Parts: sequence; structure tokens; C-alpha cells
Amino acid sequence: MAALLELKGITRSFPSGDEEVAVLKDVDLCIEAGEMVAIVGQSGSGKSTLMNILGCLDKPSRGQYKVAGQDLGQMDNDALATLRREYFGFIFQRYHLLPHLDATGNVEMPAIYAGTPKAERTARAMTLLARLGLGDRSHHKPGQLSGGQQQRVSIARALMNGGEVILADEPTGALDSHSGAEVLAILKELHQQGQTIIIVTHDMEVAAIAERIIEIKDGEIIADRRNEAAPAKAAQHQAKAERRWFGLWGRFSEALKMAGLAMASHRMRTLLTMLGIIIGITAVVSVVAVGQGAKEKVIQDINAIGTNTIDIYPGSGWGDRFANSVQTLVPSDLEALQAQVFIDSATPNVSTNVKARYGNVDSSATVRGVSEQYFQVEGMTMAQGQALGRDDIRSLAQVAIIDKNTQKTLFTQGQDPIGQVIILGKVPYKVIGVAEDKDSAFRFDQNLQIYVPYTAVMSRMLSQHYFSSLTVRVADGVSSKLAEEGITKLLSQRHGSKDFFTRSSDSILQAVQKTTSTMTLLVSSIAVISLVVGGIGVMNIMLVSVTERTREIGIRMAVGARQADILQQFLIEAVLVCLAGGSIGVALSLGLGLLANASGGALPMSFSVASIVGAFVCSSLIGVVFGFLPARNAAKLDPIEALARE
Repeated sequence: MAALLELKGITRSFPSGDEEVAVLKDVDLCIEAGEMVAIVGQSGSGKSTLMNILGCLDKPSRGQYKVAGQDLGQMDNDALATLRREYFGFIFQRYHLLPHLDATGNVEMPAIYAGTPKAERTARAMTLLARLGLGDRSHHKPGQLSGGQQQRVSIARALMNGGEVILADEPTGALDSHSGAEVLAILKELHQQGQTIIIVTHDMEVAAIAERIIEIKDGEIIADRRNEAAPAKAAQHQAKAERRWFGLWGRFSEALKMAGLAMASHRMRTLLTMLGIIIGITAVVSVVAVGQGAKEKVIQDINAIGTNTIDIYPGSGWGDRFANSVQTLVPSDLEALQAQVFIDSATPNVSTNVKARYGNVDSSATVRGVSEQYFQVEGMTMAQGQALGRDDIRSLAQVAIIDKNTQKTLFTQGQDPIGQVIILGKVPYKVIGVAEDKDSAFRFDQNLQIYVPYTAVMSRMLSQHYFSSLTVRVADGVSSKLAEEGITKLLSQRHGSKDFFTRSSDSILQAVQKTTSTMTLLVSSIAVISLVVGGIGVMNIMLVSVTERTREIGIRMAVGARQADILQQFLIEAVLVCLAGGSIGVALSLGLGLLANASGGALPMSFSVASIVGAFVCSSLIGVVFGFLPARNAAKLDPIEALARE
């Protein structure tokens, strides 16, 4: 039957300048299951290097090493981690307990990476601690335990997964004589129960408890003898316990827990790390909200002048210097348009500026010649009186509808304007209605607005037979594009040529939406820069965190953590920091939005679920992208160097 641990021709060299120094030289060694072996030697003899190779923490430069018949030569780091987890338990001179975990949490650690369910591993940890006399100290953290108690916690951790081979590196080196004797007594007891014990020490008194003593000097075994004085073991070690496949949820929950503990233990550093993310997310979400609010406000203003209207102008387009000479938009065109099924309503546009007077009050006013359908086209209603009628148009009636500004300006004594006569230029007009105000960012005329039949304006004020322009409202359910095509075809046939051009409010709406979206994207891109800066801050802090927690990483690797486990732990921590920062940033942005909207600002902020979800996605991506390098560095650490780091 093959030995449990078998080394043949093992050499371990380390670079020293341009040369290599051999710390172990052609070591041959076999250790049977259930043996208690002491490896002794002075400092620098190579005994610690031999222990690291035996425990799969290090790889030989040359030679062959087998564990239970398995050749380690072709195994990668994850396979070595599995061997450490299933076969070995480590007892370190300096205990190597994690300070933020209690005794139970430290003992449970190897079982977490073995995939043992929470309830089962906790029960086993409590049993082991009670067996070692620490039942009443199971929830104490290392700082609350004495040196001897901490070493017993490390022994319990070594036994957590069965610990077929216990590797004890100077187990009494940091203890007083009494605590040291207790630890040796525990090791002897474990040996009596069939455990394979390997003690690495320079103290011959400690080595005296072993049944086999191997002496090493200058990297070579110079003696390998039986210790007849050591008590024989009672029974051979039983077959190792059944192993489980690695539990993904156990690994994830442990990584999440460790990330929370790391953040809580360094609150100020965590907050400063989040600051860049908070500022970036707040800026991005707020800018998007302002852009969306601006877009909605502009759309609202466009809707105020008619959501589905088409304007018809003479000439070939904007800037046509011959447009004033085109006089082909005439009343018959208006009647033809009003007769079309795709037209809901239509009105001409002719206007002139006059002096409006009532009594001894006068003011400048704009008189608009409109049809009876004007208010339907513009979506306006009457505050008082009535709108223009068809008969008013046909009879060139001298009637007028005024806006509220005209009412306030001319009727200063609060008179009821309905039925009153006002003078427009030199012509009297009877007021039959007052139009409701229609606020719109697209109305810039500061003059008073007075609406009269277009026939009266054309004949009595302007003496012209043509319109300045026409405006039609497209019937509900009809595409603006199709209506525009129909209008163009109709008027082109009537005029014999296309001597006009059209402008659709729908095209304006689309242009405004495109412009505001572009501006929002541009400003958001600038705001994203702060997110990138925040991400760089996360990466820097995580790199510092890896440096500070190097020894913790080494401990986790020693108890069986794979590189993927370490990578996952630090990635989750980076993502958690970014998500927390993103949450605060979104909350701040929502708060700013409430304040802005409550104060009645010119640009309301409009938030969408998509922008908030996008903020959290950005936070997560930043955590993954900028947290990967530190996490990868952590996962690539050499366990030997990590354990040696203070």
C-alpha cells in the first residue's frame, strides 16, 4: 500500500540575483497514515519550506510528490487548493485567525470552501470548540482570547474538514510553557485517535512527543529515526469523511458577508471610496432627469400651439426673398382645404398692427384676421362670450374677440367687455368674446391680441385678396405626413405649380426631441467622466485593501480557498461598494428633483425607471471593471508570501 505522503528527489530553489539557491536538495521522504512525525532543524535549515511543500502551499522545483498516490506535478492551483481542503489542516505558530470573525466563524472557514451547509458546519464547529475546552468562548473574537485559546481555535479549524494530516508549524512557539503543554497534549490525543501529525519545530522537547523524528540541515535530511519513548497510537486513522462538491451559494454568501464586514470595519475609507460613485451617479441621473424634464416642457409648449397642425407659407422655403411677391394663397384655397376629409379645421393668417382704443385708453395691438375655425385649430376656448361664426366671416362683420391682456388694458374700470365697441385703427368693432390665455414658450408677441374675421381685415384694413399663410389641423387618426402630402398635391394642382412650402408641428416636435436627446446624451457623457473617476478611486482603494489583507488571503488559501473564491470575494466587495454609492447617488438625485419641482423651477426634473435602473447597472459594471484588477491581484497571491506578510 502506498504511503500517505511520498517525496522523491524533491528540490526547491529560489532565485538570488543571477543565481538560484537550493533550500531543499534531493529530499526523499515517506510518511504513513497515522504517524506522528517531528521535523526538526535550525532556522534556515529548510524545514518550513519542506512543510509548505507537504501542505501543498508550495511546489517543488524538481522531484515528485504524491498525496495518497496522487502525483501533484501536473496539478494546477485550484487542484492543490482542493487537496489542502480535503487532506490537510494547518496549525500556525502565530495562529493566523481572522480578527473580525469569532471563534466559530474562524473554525467554520474550511467547511465553507468545502461546500458544507451552514447548519452542519456550525454544529461541527461548536462540537470541536467544546471538545477543546472552548465551548463557552465560541462567540469571542481572537482579540478576546488568550494565546493558548487562539491556538486551540486554530487546531479546531485544522480538524474542521477531517484534517487527515495536521501540519503544526512551531505550535508552541508563541505560547507560555503551560499553554504549550496543553497544545502538545491535544496533539498527542489527536494522534492517539489516528490523526497523522507533522510537527515542524526547532525545539527537541516538542519533538520528543513524536514517534518519528526527522532532522534536516542545509536542505538535506541528515537523520530519520524512531522515537521509542513516544507512546504508540491506539488506532489507525479512519477513512476520510465524505467530501462535497463546492457549494456555490456558500461561497457567495461568505464573500458577501466578508465584504460587509470589510466595509463596516473601515467606514470612513468606504465612504470616501463611494464618494466618486455618489457624485457620478447623482450627476448622471440628475442630468438625464433635467433633460427629460426639458423635453417634456418643450413638447408641452409645442402642444400648446397645436399638436397636429400644418402651416402653409408662400415661396419655396425659409429665406426665399421672392416669397412676398407670391400671392396665390387665397380664400378659395381655404375652402378647398376645409372640404378635405383629412382636415379637421383650417384658418388663414393675416395680421396688422393698429392702435386699439376704448374711451380714453389706447394701446398698440395686433389684429389677426382668422376664420371661424381658428380657435379649433389652436385649441383655444372662450372665457366669456362667443367665438366667431360662419356668418361673421361671410358678412365681413365688424366683431372682435379680445384676449385677457386686452381686457385688462382697455377696460381698466373692470367693465364687462362683451357688447362694448372698441376702435381698431379708425374702424369700430364690437367685442363678442374674450379668449382664454394660452401660455406657450413659442408666443413672443408682446402686443395685445385681437381676433376679427379675416374678410374684414383683408377688405377694411389691408385691402388685399391673399393670405400671409394658412394653418390646418389634421383630423384625428390621420398621419401628419400623409396629410402634408395630400395638402401639397391639392394646392399644387390648384396653383399649377408648387409655389408654397409646409411646416408640420410634428416635424418640429421630432426635431426638438432629437435635439434635447442629443444634448442630454452630451451632458450625460460629461457626467459619466465623474463615474470613471469614481471607478478609479474604487480600484485604488481596493488595491490598498488587498495589500492590507494579504495575510487574510493567505489564511483563506491555506484552508482551501481557490483562486476563484478570492477573486469572487474582492469583486463582490467592489460591486457592493459601488451599488451602495449608486443607491445614495440615486436618493440624492431624487431629493434634488423633489426640491427643484417643489420650488417651481423653469426646468422641472422628470425621472424614469430606466434611468434609475441604468444607474444601478452602471454602478455594478464599474464595480466589476475597476474591481477586477485588485481582485485578480488578490487571487494571484502566493499563499506562502501572503502568510508571511504582517
